[in-house]
Amino acid sequence: MATAGREYLRVVYALVLILGLGGWCEGCWEKEKLGLLQLKPFVTDVEKEGKKSSDCCKWEMVECDATTGRVIGLSLENSLGWTGDGRYLNASLFTPFEELKSLSLGGNQIIGCLHNEGFEKLASKLKKLEILDLSYNWFNDSSILSCLVEFSSLKSLNLSYNEQNGSISHASTEMDNLINLKELDLRGNEIEGLDSLHGLINLEVLGLTLNILNSSLLSSLGPFSKGLKHLYITDDQLKGSIDIKDARSLNNVRGSGVIAANNSVLLPQQSLSLLPSLKTLHFVSDYDSSFDATVTIKELRNLTNLEELEVEYVILPINFFEDVGELTSLRVFSLRCYGSDGSLPIQDVGELIYLSPRCRPESDGSLPIQGLLHLKNLESLNIEEISLQNSFLEKIGSLTSLKTLSLPRCGLNGTLSTQDICQLTLLEILDIKENELSGVLPDCFSNLTFLESLTLSSNQFSGNLAASPLQSLTSIQYIDLSNNQFQIPSSLKPFFNHSKLKYFYGGNNHIYTETELHSLAPRFQLNAINLSCCGDARPLPEFLFHQHELQSVDLSHINLTGEFPSWLLGNNTKLKRLFLVNNSLSGNFRLPFHSPMKLLELDISKNFFDGHIPVEIGVCLPGLMSLNISKNSLNGSIPTSIGNMRLLQKLDLSDNRLSGVIPENLAMCCSLKILALSNNRLQGQIFSASFNLTNLKELYLYGNNFIGSIPNSLSNCSFLSRIDIGYNHLSGRIPTSIANLSQLEIFNMPNNHVEGPIPIEFCQHSKIGVLDLSMNKISGTLASCFGSIWNNNVHLFKNRLRGPIPKSICESSNLVTLDLGDNQFTGNIPNCIGNLSELHFLVLKRNNLEGEIPNQFCQLDKLALIDLSHNNLSGHIPNCLNVTTYEEIEINIGADCATYYCRIRVLSLAFVKTDHGSIELTTKNRSYSYKGRILRYFSGIDLSSNKLTGKIPHEMGNFHTIVMLNISHNSLTGSIPQSLSNLKNIESLDLSYNNLSGRIPIQFVELYSLAYFNVSYNNLSGSPPPRIAQFATDFDEKSYWGNPLICGEPLPKNCSPLPKNCSTLPKPSAENKDVGSMDMESFYVTFIVSYIMVLLSIAAILYINPHWRRAWFYLIERGIDSCFYFVVDSILPRQLRLCLCGDCI
Repeated sequence: MATAGREYLRVVYALVLILGLGGWCEGCWEKEKLGLLQLKPFVTDVEKEGKKSSDCCKWEMVECDATTGRVIGLSLENSLGWTGDGRYLNASLFTPFEELKSLSLGGNQIIGCLHNEGFEKLASKLKKLEILDLSYNWFNDSSILSCLVEFSSLKSLNLSYNEQNGSISHASTEMDNLINLKELDLRGNEIEGLDSLHGLINLEVLGLTLNILNSSLLSSLGPFSKGLKHLYITDDQLKGSIDIKDARSLNNVRGSGVIAANNSVLLPQQSLSLLPSLKTLHFVSDYDSSFDATVTIKELRNLTNLEELEVEYVILPINFFEDVGELTSLRVFSLRCYGSDGSLPIQDVGELIYLSPRCRPESDGSLPIQGLLHLKNLESLNIEEISLQNSFLEKIGSLTSLKTLSLPRCGLNGTLSTQDICQLTLLEILDIKENELSGVLPDCFSNLTFLESLTLSSNQFSGNLAASPLQSLTSIQYIDLSNNQFQIPSSLKPFFNHSKLKYFYGGNNHIYTETELHSLAPRFQLNAINLSCCGDARPLPEFLFHQHELQSVDLSHINLTGEFPSWLLGNNTKLKRLFLVNNSLSGNFRLPFHSPMKLLELDISKNFFDGHIPVEIGVCLPGLMSLNISKNSLNGSIPTSIGNMRLLQKLDLSDNRLSGVIPENLAMCCSLKILALSNNRLQGQIFSASFNLTNLKELYLYGNNFIGSIPNSLSNCSFLSRIDIGYNHLSGRIPTSIANLSQLEIFNMPNNHVEGPIPIEFCQHSKIGVLDLSMNKISGTLASCFGSIWNNNVHLFKNRLRGPIPKSICESSNLVTLDLGDNQFTGNIPNCIGNLSELHFLVLKRNNLEGEIPNQFCQLDKLALIDLSHNNLSGHIPNCLNVTTYEEIEINIGADCATYYCRIRVLSLAFVKTDHGSIELTTKNRSYSYKGRILRYFSGIDLSSNKLTGKIPHEMGNFHTIVMLNISHNSLTGSIPQSLSNLKNIESLDLSYNNLSGRIPIQFVELYSLAYFNVSYNNLSGSPPPRIAQFATDFDEKSYWGNPLICGEPLPKNCSPLPKNCSTLPKPSAENKDVGSMDMESFYVTFIVSYIMVLLSIAAILYINPHWRRAWFYLIERGIDSCFYFVVDSILPRQLRLCLCGDCI
């Protein structure tokens, strides 16, 4: 009984002790809590976490010991916003955390420590620190190692991706203290050598990837290499040969990586055979290098313990896969080579198979990979960018141990219904994205009960998920079905029982609304969902009401209706990204009382929200990095609280109805890179003198009511590459301080009141691609350096520029658009413009140019538009002149591109060249402004209102893609070429006010795209084209006015009826087949007879009537007297006048 009592007391005592400890460690220690609050000046998240909970152990960045409540881990990586300037660390701030075991300070732009407050001082306090992460900072030399040698307890040290350079030899004698260090990561630096690291005798993992080490690397590893198990030297600039003796010391290495990137390194024979314990081998080379790993790869069969093999960008022996098939211990195999056109051919070169990224595969150029089917223990297979035969999937079922299968971009096509994938019942990860597979998913997919991750994106799969075998895969956590043709219910009802589902990506499919059972809640808690495009989901899916773990939501382009889902933000405190772009959401934009403090991106553009932007938005969402609420109907002013968003990098409020001024505290958003406030009703000055957004890269303010001059403070934005301040009321001159913007690529300020010359300082802008100063009051002449600065697009129309067009403009070899219209330029058009081989759009209209159209224009084979109207040009139209649409030029260039990267470059250049600046053209007798993508499909010639002579070149009929042709108001002669009827795409044809003769070609009725036609005021004859097609209704008599010899509909003048016996009519001679030409002999006879008859009639009337006769002679006498005195008084010299009056001197 006594024994039982003592046992009872012991239990009670233990319970009391446990409860006491539990109560004692409910929160972190007060000393450490105060220490965390001291980190507030350095770590901005501290204040946020402090508001959530008074217990610092519950703060996300803090890890505490479950028993003692002491802080043992601090995760402070990426806690500071980007400023562009480095920071100095006060390491003494961490002295209160004496039990700290893990400290992460990565990604905070640290360049060093404060004086006397460095890591050496911290080492005496943090005697239990085992993990220190200082990666992605700016420690610019290897001396940081000297500051850390006192941390004898360290087991893992990460200094990767800093700016360390030079050799680590100076730290070699001090490294003895780091006796417990097992992992050292120095990747991504500029370390040139490891002369000696003898002290690290227990080092097991060494990362040296992306440095500039030489081939003596292995010899510099020293005695500690005997314990090394993992060595990573991927992407180092190794040169020369590696001594085989150096490799002998690595006989315990189990994992390694070898690369030769843009260099030549020679691995001796039998080098891999010296690594018998090797379990992991990453053999990688840059695909542009000449690295020949054949000799080394041949030794693979000697690595009997190899478990993981990764091979990239190397030359392989012909029996490579046979050798791999003998690696019976292999569990993970990865082979990739990124080809430019999405395929990887195999070419036999002697005994080699060369993995070429630039050639297309032969018909039988598939990989001989049958050897892989012998790897019965293979658990992971990854083959990328390599052309595979479909038969491979039909045989893959023999790899029954596979858990991971990844075959992206391998050219697979057909369906999965006959494939062996369903036999891989242990499969956990399946990735076959970016192939050409189609059809519905086979029912046998339900056999993959262990599947956790499924990626089928960018194929042509179809079928309704409501009847899909995916409903049976209850273990699945990750699903990516994007860019296919699936029918996906917005309710995700087929997956309600998938309790492990965390990520669902179904964008770019057909999203439809399904009747939901409101009483049911899904078993899953998603972290990310993407149902963007396309379909009609209508109201927001109700299953979202039950989600509380969401971090990323994209429901764009599916026509959602209703109000802004503020509850979605309130329910998901971990939400980081919310995209509701291009829907039909309406009402006020309201934020919940408890907004997710971690929200990084919010995009609700292209909806119908109205009302004001919440004034508290900057307080509720202080961590936002991107805010886009453009293209709505919001009004009111810009909230000043936006200045509290210190991490904000993109702010787009364009295309709303916002008014007022730009708040001054917007300058507090020191991280801001993109500011878009275009198409609003903002007013006042653009920026105050205190404006200091030094990180700003893009500024869009066009379409507002800003006044004043362009602020000089813009020169503080040294990274500024795009400025668009057009369509405002700015005045003054272009500031010369623009010269400080060395990164400027686009400068648009059309339709303002800016005056003065173009600053000569612009010559410093060698990067500028688009300059649009049109519709201002720019005056003066173009500088002699003009041609050396503009790269792509120049828009200077409707200004007051004068003088000749400088020949230096011909130095702009990349010039695509040149618009100098509506100015006062004089002189001839420079012949050298014909040397601008990239020129697509040339507009020189409404100037005072003279001379002839240069024949050199015939060299412009990419010309899409030429407008030389309203000048004083003379001479003939060059018969070799040609135009074509920009789109056709791009297609032709794209067809000439043999590489993927070439086509991408063409598309990117097309965007840059045509997306900025507008061109004003007169077509269909009206002026239009063309801008952006529409210019890609437009081509035309406007030579109207000049003094051109000669005939219309029949070669103009070869302009098959031309949309507009205007050569009116000239002095052109001859007939209209019948070849113009070949212009099948023409919409506007104006030949009026010339001296053209002959008939209008009847074939014009086949110009079905023609919407404007004018041949008025010429000497044309005959009948208009028949009243059919568009000529039946679109063109009335105004199109033919001023041609007295044209008769028939739609003119009121009827043509004379033909005689009944048409055979008696004379036939036109072979020399004169133009039956519509005038008989000039008959015309002269008729005119003389009529003139004589008029004179005889007047004489007869005067003879018969004496009264009229007297009046006639009296009128003649008065006329003679008036002429005499006019000549005497106004024209003759004074002396001669006196003589006539009898007073000669």
